[in-house]
Amino acid sequence: MTELIPAPRAVTAAPGEVRLTARSRLYTGPGAEGAGRWLRTALGQATGLPLHEGREPDGTDATDGTDGIALQVDGRLGPEEYRLVSDARGVLVEGGDAAGVFWGAQTLRQLLGPDAHRRAPVRRDRIWAVPHLTIEDAPRFRWRGLMLDVARHFMPKDGVLRYLDLMAAHKLNVFHFHLTDDQGWRIEIRRHPRLTEVGAWRARTKFGHRASPLWDEKPHGGHYTQDDIREIVAYAAERHITVVPEIDVPGHSQAAIAAYPELGNTDVIDTTALSVWDTWGVNPNVLAPTDNTLRFYEEVFEEVLDLFPSEFVHIGGDECPKEQWRSSPAVQARIAELGLADEDALQSWFVRHFDTWLSARGRRLIGWDEILEGGLADGAAVSSWRGYAGGTAAARAGHDVVMCPEQHVYLDHRQDGGPDEPVPIGWVRTLEDVYRFEPVPPELTPAQAAHVIGTQANVWTEAMEDAARVDYQVFPRLAAFAEVAWSTLPAPAERDFADFERRTAAHYARLDALGVAYRPPGGPRPWQRRPGVLGRPIEGPPPHR
Repeated sequence: MTELIPAPRAVTAAPGEVRLTARSRLYTGPGAEGAGRWLRTALGQATGLPLHEGREPDGTDATDGTDGIALQVDGRLGPEEYRLVSDARGVLVEGGDAAGVFWGAQTLRQLLGPDAHRRAPVRRDRIWAVPHLTIEDAPRFRWRGLMLDVARHFMPKDGVLRYLDLMAAHKLNVFHFHLTDDQGWRIEIRRHPRLTEVGAWRARTKFGHRASPLWDEKPHGGHYTQDDIREIVAYAAERHITVVPEIDVPGHSQAAIAAYPELGNTDVIDTTALSVWDTWGVNPNVLAPTDNTLRFYEEVFEEVLDLFPSEFVHIGGDECPKEQWRSSPAVQARIAELGLADEDALQSWFVRHFDTWLSARGRRLIGWDEILEGGLADGAAVSSWRGYAGGTAAARAGHDVVMCPEQHVYLDHRQDGGPDEPVPIGWVRTLEDVYRFEPVPPELTPAQAAHVIGTQANVWTEAMEDAARVDYQVFPRLAAFAEVAWSTLPAPAERDFADFERRTAAHYARLDALGVAYRPPGGPRPWQRRPGVLGRPIEGPPPHR
């Protein structure tokens, strides 16, 4: 009962328990059908119990009145809010909407024990019991996100679906899908097939940090067909997760330029000689700000909008070096033609173009905090990654913000300062460090703080060559992040990390049941290490701002 993650708002315990048996029935009221389908499947696989459909609101139907489950929508509760009551009448989960019912069903699965997270029963004689209690719960933020970079190292579709399940288990509800970068283009665009025919594959891959002498000499790549994307989006929607696609412009675009050289600055370099980039870092090869480039990406975004119904579309906008633009006569002429002050203003113009284009189609642009340079695009939201400053400035200007500062919630950063950490990147960010992360800067007024619509953990995969490495970097820290995003916690210094650590000890059994290759609390297992692979550790505490 006290080992739930994320921690609920209020729990009241009582003596007794509800036991699920082969007679137990599952009732789903109007609006709760999706959660009912999910719960019947998840618990049916794990327990072997049939959970036949019930016909009475208390879930009992033809039982003895003590072991049914009922899922219902109660409009008196708020969005995503839920109430779970387990008593002598059975288990009742009520949500303010379908999402609230679903989050309550996730809590019910945790109450049944770690084996409820398996895909088949491990013991046929197992007693499945829910303690008598009342839980009242609701999320702090409406954007509780995880960004997964599949451009640097491709994750096949089944792995993405698995991560959606893991997000749902932790009550995270926004999947930021980083689909394009210098090292790969991962989404089928039918009007521009070379984006995946050429842009989805690189000849080799740097192993470790970009200064590493090691290479994986085999080709790497892959992409999602449009039907794959539709499946991912639908699978996420069934779990009340919104998928926000990212198509990176105008930087991080070498894979696209390799496929269509005319997109690059052809008067500065021979873009026909470019291939999909095989190493890491900030790439100088950026898009040319031509009408042809704008039309090309409008056609890309037209297909993207058809696949993703999300309110927000992420356009990147980060780490766009200006050297080629400064050296390009064509770009300089473009700056003069548009009456712009400099290259920073040109990037702002580029971003504003797509802000206007997306707004005309009922969508909202979101980008990394570099979109603040040269002036913030009207109506744009900001992913504040370089610290709090960009998000603070944006919130003060009345723009919505998702806080994801690299100093706190970049999960590619190392988890410990010890020598066994695999490919050590960035600052040490322990489980406790993530648990004490606070998304809302204290200097914001209440009105400004309301523009912090949520928070997000980011997973960049340069040094994560497979799913096991992603698991290692993400877990168990994602559990701490999920509690920060969902639960209303005290100030960072006042948070009870000892209690969270106690609950995490139980949570490891859930992760084991889910097949997650997490970092054990004592350090990496031998096969999780990467001895001799150069990383980029940064010593000392990270800057707070």
